[in-house]
Amino acid sequence: MSHLLDIQNLTVSFPGHVAVSGLNLAIDQGETLALVGESGCGKSATALALMRLLPPSARVSGQLVFDGQDLATRSPSEIRALRGSQISMIFQEPMTSLNPVLSIGQQLVEVLHLHQRLSPAAARSRAIELLDLVKIPEPAQRVDDFPHNLSGGQRQRVMIAMAVACRPRLLIADEPTTALDVTIQAQILELLDDLRREFSMSLLLITHDLGLVSQWADRVAVMYAGKKVEEASASVIFDHPRHAYTRGLLGTSLHLANDLHYRSARLPEIRHEVDDQGEAHFHLSTPALPKSQAALESISPVLSLEAIRTHYQTPRGKLAAVDGVSFDIRRGETVGLVGESGCGKSTLSKTILRLLEPTDGKIVLDGQDLAHLREAELRPLRHKVQMIFQDPFGSHNPRHSIETILDSVLIVHRQGDKAQRHQRILEMLDHVGLPRTSLKRYAHEFSGGQRQRIGIARALILKPSLVICDEPVSALDVSIQAQILNLLVDLKRDFGLSYLFISHDLSVVRYIADRVLVMNQGRIVEHGDPEAIWTSPQHPYTRSLIAAAPVRKSGERAAA
Repeated sequence: MSHLLDIQNLTVSFPGHVAVSGLNLAIDQGETLALVGESGCGKSATALALMRLLPPSARVSGQLVFDGQDLATRSPSEIRALRGSQISMIFQEPMTSLNPVLSIGQQLVEVLHLHQRLSPAAARSRAIELLDLVKIPEPAQRVDDFPHNLSGGQRQRVMIAMAVACRPRLLIADEPTTALDVTIQAQILELLDDLRREFSMSLLLITHDLGLVSQWADRVAVMYAGKKVEEASASVIFDHPRHAYTRGLLGTSLHLANDLHYRSARLPEIRHEVDDQGEAHFHLSTPALPKSQAALESISPVLSLEAIRTHYQTPRGKLAAVDGVSFDIRRGETVGLVGESGCGKSTLSKTILRLLEPTDGKIVLDGQDLAHLREAELRPLRHKVQMIFQDPFGSHNPRHSIETILDSVLIVHRQGDKAQRHQRILEMLDHVGLPRTSLKRYAHEFSGGQRQRIGIARALILKPSLVICDEPVSALDVSIQAQILNLLVDLKRDFGLSYLFISHDLSVVRYIADRVLVMNQGRIVEHGDPEAIWTSPQHPYTRSLIAAAPVRKSGERAAA
């Protein structure tokens, strides 16, 4: 029996770099194949080669046989006819993949007109049907909305509607849920699986989230440095991985089924060495617990919020984004804050930083209420609260060297002369595990994990009392995530820090937090220690979050 897709000896190279090397891969009709590996391993390059969307600088060799046709030899017009009708792709970031100046209906109609030559009225009617198919509420009204009018999960549903508009035989989903909340992740993947069955469609699922793979994939192919290092059924990969790199990925991956906590266990980290023949060898290294992993340093709070409210004015009236939130963060404590997009997490963090004006309540930092201070009064206090941002690339100025990025923070806060600032920068690079030779380099010259270390250095160089960590590991591969979480634990101890750790990844919060707050519709609906929250959740919303989290499963995926 022939495969729907048969990739033979695919090699993709760019000047000075080989992205994919000798890849062999096959997908049968109706099958879900997961392609996993860390950033830069060649997953997306493989997908773009299939879609013939690689830039002119790329050199491609090998065969890409789809339904008996070698895509590598097809003309541009033949590929355009196949693209969208027979093979479709969902991209990782829906906001940048959708056209911001066209309504979602116009973008769906464009796909239908290109491949099915429908009349304007018929295409609009079909667009509304597609929005209903992907469970967009009130599709007849939302069809005229623009991408910025939709939530992240809704935008991803629109991307799926565009991709399946012509009932393709193969759907490529490139990290389709990376930036989405846990409940939205579950809905999107269930939707993709339903569509796969309804259309007898094959699905190539590209991801670094192994929890998703165990639930939704029939087979798994693992890539490292452009090569496939292992391929097997999902059950074999998770129960009996053969390759050391696969075992490393599984070992570093956090999931709710384990009960790891930073006070009792360090996260394993993947280490690799290259031998004289250029072959990579992998092993798991688990750093030892620090000798003094003491209990909380103090019961006195570094931050106290008292009935904080932050309202937005909208065309429909006032919106209570934060509605009467009260909690403390003690010195040396990590408080985890979880909840879906739109629940008020980011508004709350910006209010604490006084980037937004609170409508009411108190923000007491080290005994002083910041809630209604003027900017001149706030300025000498701002160094006490710093932030680590979600996007380790977008949060750095691409035109500034690392030394300039760190030095500018010290200059703004009038911290020392030039020699003193330089010494402090060098010491901070040591603390976050970056070489001192990094100073003259720019953000684009670093990996994602290294860029996040730069962001951490920038947050800590002012010696704050409290650090707000806003999704600090959500954009990172699982092995890099483990390194950054271990680093944050070390730095908290070394600098006597308190953290407000915001994340939609419940397994990460369970590991890193001393106490957890669950936020929904602007309010804290439940709080407690991680073990109690995860084993005995009291609020229905908390239970729904935990139920939606990916669970690593053994054995074959349940038959449809």
